[in-house]
Amino acid sequence: MADELVRRKLDAGEDLFHQGESADSIHLIKMGSVKLTKISADGRIITLDIRKAGALIGESALLEEGVYPVGATCLETTVTCGIDKKTFEGLVTNHPDIGLVVIRNLSRRIQQLSSRVGALSEPNLEDRLYEVLVNVALEVGARGAGGWTIAFPLTHEEISFLVGAHRVSVTRALSRLRDTGRVRMSGKQLFISDKVI
Repeated sequence: MADELVRRKLDAGEDLFHQGESADSIHLIKMGSVKLTKISADGRIITLDIRKAGALIGESALLEEGVYPVGATCLETTVTCGIDKKTFEGLVTNHPDIGLVVIRNLSRRIQQLSSRVGALSEPNLEDRLYEVLVNVALEVGARGAGGWTIAFPLTHEEISFLVGAHRVSVTRALSRLRDTGRVRMSGKQLFISDKVI
């Protein structure tokens, strides 16, 4: 399969694809992390998800005449391997185990999104924020003693979109989480404690 993949190296802030572009390729993130965003009707850029190495993005390419419903921007130096729809379909026909890997990957995404929806049902903003940060950390963070580290910057605005709350409210809740030791910030790193206080 390696011969069929188109390798790309992108810098932080560089776009892999834009919302509304023709979805012609599926991409595997080999290194780095990618932020998925959507531009709302009023022009706001909403952060929907963050994907890390090992994740597939651009699954819309599997749809008939699909377009990318979201944009994908690299959060750090990122290496991806892309494969166009026709080549991918040929590989799945000849090697059904590749199709099973994609199905498992999509199933994991559904489970992760279900967990995130569960976190959003938490009525207390501080607890909801903590649960959402834990879910993000499980997906893209590094496990360490006592919790997880997310090693790239998440702005308060991006966190507010992930949590579904106003940025000012998120800033206050984040401050309370810092006061209780549930999160710590150090430069561009965010540490989320696994000890619920």
